[in-house]
Amino acid sequence: MFDSFPVGVSERMDRPAYHEDFGRVYTSGIGFLNKLERGQHFKERGFASWEAFAAGNWTRALSLAEERRDDYAQELQKAARLGISHRRLRVVEFPVTPYVQWELFVLRVRVDEGDDIKVLDARNIRDIEKDRPVPEVVILGDVVMYEVVYDDGNAAGANRFAERELIRETSSGFDALYERGEGFHEFFEREILPLDPPRVSGTWADASDSR
Repeated sequence: MFDSFPVGVSERMDRPAYHEDFGRVYTSGIGFLNKLERGQHFKERGFASWEAFAAGNWTRALSLAEERRDDYAQELQKAARLGISHRRLRVVEFPVTPYVQWELFVLRVRVDEGDDIKVLDARNIRDIEKDRPVPEVVILGDVVMYEVVYDDGNAAGANRFAERELIRETSSGFDALYERGEGFHEFFEREILPLDPPRVSGTWADASDSR
């Protein structure tokens, strides 16, 4: 379970090595991909929609997110050809941060194209997060698991775990959390759509006061 993760031996990978390893394992017949997202503030430099969001151009940010629709559809079609099911669980704190507000608009496009994404209110996992937040983790079947690491909000690589028992235990923890999650559209329409565009300052967004 996540209250004891990570406990295995890991290999630290920088971002290029992580991406290369991920791509190799992903196409090796893994069966499923589970992704847990916990952080509330990130930078996604090079992603045009995030760049527009960080610059304060909310309308442009949402337009650019829509332009990724075909890319996401192709990604999911590739997964289907490989026999890989995708599940993503997005933990959200309240008040919703500007970054998460923006990201959920991006994820809505993915959901529209068939991605399986749920949302989990962080207040509902206080029993699990007594000592530390649940990790940012990507699980590729029973083959490998990555704890994604960040440097000043930027993705910097991952800790790679290959111990099968640890992967199985973490997958079981993910399944339990996923069951607690709420359907994406229900959460989005209730909690995100009513919000005003977030205020931003430089490349970091200020706390939203629009709820």
